[in-house]
Amino acid sequence: MNTDFEKEFNALVLKTAELITGDTSPEMLEKIKVWAFFNHVHKSLPALTSHWNQTHPESKAEVRRIFEEIRDLNQALQAKKPESK
Repeated sequence: MNTDFEKEFNALVLKTAELITGDTSPEMLEKIKVWAFFNHVHKSLPALTSHWNQTHPESKAEVRRIFEEIRDLNQALQAKKPESK
């Protein structure tokens, strides 16, 4: 892939992680990629994710854990923001 594209795409992932979770660690960047990809596939090809979930129950549990972690971090981040009036 094009190096400039990779840098720009990684910057997009970094900003997404920052805005959604407040965490830009390398581990969180990988979790954001999993979260975004799985979320997209689940919405566009639900039968595929259903089949995958059935055939990979341990991995399904890990994806669920990642989704819950991102949700919890996002809720905590939102709670810290002052209300706009």
